[in-house]
Amino acid sequence: MATPSVSSFCLVILLCSAAAKALEGGLSVELIHRDSPKSPFYDPSETPFQRAEKAVRRSIARVRGLRSNDEGEPSADISRIDGEYLVNITIGTPPVSIMAIADTGSDLIWTQCQPCDACFPQVAPLFNPKASSTYEQVHCVSDKCHLYDKVFCNREGFTCHYSAVYGDQSHSEGVISTDVIGLSTLAASPEPVPFPGMAFGCGIKNDGLFSIHATGIVGLSAGKASLVSQMGGYLSKLFAYCLVPFFSTSKYTSKLTFGSDAQLVGDGVVITPLILKSPRQYYYLTLEGISVNGKKFVVSGSSGPGAVTGNMVIDSGTTLTWLPSNLYGQIVQAVSAAISLPRAKDPIAGYGLCYESSGELKGAPSITVHFTGADVVLNWYNAFFEVKEGITCFSFAPTDDIPIYGNLAQMNFWVSHDLTLNALLFKPADCAD
Repeated sequence: MATPSVSSFCLVILLCSAAAKALEGGLSVELIHRDSPKSPFYDPSETPFQRAEKAVRRSIARVRGLRSNDEGEPSADISRIDGEYLVNITIGTPPVSIMAIADTGSDLIWTQCQPCDACFPQVAPLFNPKASSTYEQVHCVSDKCHLYDKVFCNREGFTCHYSAVYGDQSHSEGVISTDVIGLSTLAASPEPVPFPGMAFGCGIKNDGLFSIHATGIVGLSAGKASLVSQMGGYLSKLFAYCLVPFFSTSKYTSKLTFGSDAQLVGDGVVITPLILKSPRQYYYLTLEGISVNGKKFVVSGSSGPGAVTGNMVIDSGTTLTWLPSNLYGQIVQAVSAAISLPRAKDPIAGYGLCYESSGELKGAPSITVHFTGADVVLNWYNAFFEVKEGITCFSFAPTDDIPIYGNLAQMNFWVSHDLTLNALLFKPADCAD
């Protein structure tokens, strides 16, 4: 690795000082839903129901990308790249703006870079490493690259390379590098907060079902190269998000918070163990059961009653909540018994529980999700949403693969990931406030 000059060393010191001053108490950024007016994906000609249908289809595709292997663990591939939320970051000096998918199921930050051997089209210019005075490539040490699990090194002294393959066979390959990464905060200052020496992937071979609008990924998993893990040097390994409801007409967007501001306290906070498995790519919780109007239905383990530890992934990039098929069958039966509205055919997936209803679903039962140590009481819109004009469907679905706690169930909750205590906390909130 090249030795930094005196001028670049001084720049890093100044950047560190700027970051430290800005991070007193934490840092909050906008988390932009891909179908909101602030998103480059936004199509004003689409109806809310067309956006809902697309979100459901993305959710179906994403859960298919998260498969089990013979040991019951997820495969090495990352789930489908179609994330639901975007975040603005900058890379380099001077800073170059990047609109990237924020993904709790990915463990790397990457963007397309010049010169590109094979890149998918994007609207924004490719990041040019030669134009950044703070850019450096990461080199192998003893034939290893410790910043990222999925790397290959030819031999000591050579650059670290990464390869990210997604469940839909999209892929990105390139060089592990370091540079200043900046986050545009919700504070009054227009300048992004700089974080020097952050590792990221400079993609030079990228192909698949990527969009022209999203220029990379910001990994928010517990992996060593994720944004959360790397920011541990500046902030505690603690982050939280608050998701605005899907059909909200509020001008406010969802929020992503790092550091002490992500700590949840006060009335209504519940806490459950956060299970981190190898590779540390996904966040797991232990689902014990679900109650419908006070009647609890429990998860069955592999050897009799009782939930297997870490039996569910919590994921901000999946819209629906996917339950084990046997549990889903019991829940659907209880929900349908509680609602007297006329049934409707599922217009999207074909297997959902749907009703002829607009707006708030009348007679919706109370639903509580029971994680170990934490009972999360859902609002009606966490469990039902209008997928087509006059048709409202249950937002839970069956799967025989890894169950996933999706983002509809998380809306209007602060959801905090504490990677020091290995705990996940929920707190009801008005996320548009």
